[in-house]
Amino acid sequence: MAENIGFISTRFSGTDGVSLEAAKWARVLEKDGHNCCWYAGRLDHPAPSSMCVPEAFFNYPENAWINERIWGKTARTPLISRRIRELSAYLKETLYDFLHRFEIKLMVLENVLAIPMHIPLGLAVAELMSETHIPAIGHHHDFYWERTRFSVNAVNDYLDMAFPSRDHDLQHVVINQAAQEELARRKSISSMVIPNVLDFENPPRPSDAYAADVRAEIGLAPDDKLILQPTRVIPRKGIGHAINLVQMLGNPKYKLVVSHEAGDEGYEYKDMLAGFARRSGVDLRFFVTRVTETRRVNADGKKTYTLWDIYPHADFVTYPSMYEGFGNAFLEAMYFKKPILVNRYEVFTRDIEPKGFRVPIIEGYLTPEIVEEVRRIIENPDYCRAMVEHNYEVAGRYYSYAVLRRGLRTLITNVRGLMP
Repeated sequence: MAENIGFISTRFSGTDGVSLEAAKWARVLEKDGHNCCWYAGRLDHPAPSSMCVPEAFFNYPENAWINERIWGKTARTPLISRRIRELSAYLKETLYDFLHRFEIKLMVLENVLAIPMHIPLGLAVAELMSETHIPAIGHHHDFYWERTRFSVNAVNDYLDMAFPSRDHDLQHVVINQAAQEELARRKSISSMVIPNVLDFENPPRPSDAYAADVRAEIGLAPDDKLILQPTRVIPRKGIGHAINLVQMLGNPKYKLVVSHEAGDEGYEYKDMLAGFARRSGVDLRFFVTRVTETRRVNADGKKTYTLWDIYPHADFVTYPSMYEGFGNAFLEAMYFKKPILVNRYEVFTRDIEPKGFRVPIIEGYLTPEIVEEVRRIIENPDYCRAMVEHNYEVAGRYYSYAVLRRGLRTLITNVRGLMP
């Protein structure tokens, strides 16, 4: 039986992990016959199936004003409490409108009860569930206790109440085993692990004419090797290890290309990396101005590319992150059959590595043996091909849409047992 399912978050727009994974869930649910609708402060979904409420966006001025006064503080004033309640009450009204307009029978709460970037919205959703008893699935990507910036705060009462809430009608989904254990320990809440996925049942399409000139636009010669770092430029991505790798490979034909921007953590790290690469003799190129969410022409009159336009042209991928909630770039490399270097971050060690992937792995530093393994992968096509074909098969077994489909069908079956 088809259900009208309402996805709720602060943002469903762009290429952030929450937006991407929510879209995958919706694709699988719609293929099973359900109707998906969207509520958020930023949206790029069709208007007939969505409701955009600007106040629900985490960077909305009123919410930004609240955040400035509750994080890094240990007490809040009555004024702050009142403004939180007022914004929460308004958002709850809009949520009621959303439920009625689209006749929602099940809510999917995308990170809105996990990471407290919008306290009023989280409170509104928690109260809504208590008042309506509409079944919900909380899809939790990362929790507040995983981020040091939320450790000192003036809203512990709200965090205990709503992040996440313990509502009887709420089923909880996390993306890794560590999150499952911490949620049980901290909140006495059971959850299901559903990892991030890609459509391994349908391989990516071959690179088309539009993206045929990617290497030339980056400025690479035909015999250059494109070493791709497909992440934002922030410290936890460990990009210094990628620079060290290219330096130790010692081949001027190896070019390190970073695809994403510095983001919201400033540009000092990017400037430091550029200087480090210069001193190390590494050709580091930031291609961020030419990588966008969709193909288009930028302000300089040059066409832009999506990240998926770039992957097919990569000879090797570096992913030396120190921390990841899951690791989408790892799955993307598997999907495009590209070899990848991984730093052994916790989730990779516990959830991904035991599956049997063949990848060069570091533990915080590079060894000559790992460098030689990377060189062999890049320079021996047969060796590389056997590795990536094996990895694609393993990824398809554990991280395909089929895995997601089974999990969602289980959740929907549970939900029907909660419905009046």
